[in-house]
Amino acid sequence: MTVVLKVGGSVLTRKSEPETVDEAALGTVAEAVAGALAGDSPAAPAAPAVGDLVLVHGGGSFGHHHADRHGVTRTAGLHDASAITAIHAAMTDLNATVVDALQGAGVPALPVAPFAAATRGADGTLALATAPVETMLEEDFVPVLHGDVVAHAGEGATILSGDELVVALARALGADRVGLCSGVPGVLDEDGDVVDQVGSFDAVAGALGGSDATDVTGGMAGKVRTLLDLEAPANVFGLEALGAFLAGGNPGTSIRRDR
Repeated sequence: MTVVLKVGGSVLTRKSEPETVDEAALGTVAEAVAGALAGDSPAAPAAPAVGDLVLVHGGGSFGHHHADRHGVTRTAGLHDASAITAIHAAMTDLNATVVDALQGAGVPALPVAPFAAATRGADGTLALATAPVETMLEEDFVPVLHGDVVAHAGEGATILSGDELVVALARALGADRVGLCSGVPGVLDEDGDVVDQVGSFDAVAGALGGSDATDVTGGMAGKVRTLLDLEAPANVFGLEALGAFLAGGNPGTSIRRDR
């Protein structure tokens, strides 16, 4: 079974404090992943081990801080090489911290920098080379990718979100399950309650406030739209439910387009 898991930057960092890691949250993630790979998840001690796992993490207070300062988004690019380097360097710093924590918990994690593996065409289409990820999986490693900058035809460089990476990886790898570990326990309705299932964007558009971005990579509306385009079933959940998801459960909000 192939699982693509994204851990949001709002989970791993303190987004209001530039380049600040939430050490406790990162430790929880590392322990949950290690437990799942070993088949001894606290959420389901008898659960079988996770098969192939690819982890993607967001930028949080690392990438977003720099991207916002330079005015770059997924569609509005820049040609300032020093600014592009600063954004990329911030993300690789966070990635190194995440990989270190995973390895410290016994996870065979390896870093993968999307900046060197992806491009965006003039029409916005993303091309991602996944051969390195596939080979890592074959060798029983856990590839760890992250939101990044990407060379964009006609725009210089733009932001490549973790959500976009999740979709590209899920499709290329034929993922069986997709999970988004978020700063909220799922997709919330107008009353702040978790929506159990989402089969179409229109069903939750009112609660999500349309498709306006809440940061440079898009908020929950963008995530829902993205996940609805996948063949694989997806779940959006909070950190407290990560173990349950990795053990095979369906916590938070289940997302799959009505067919």
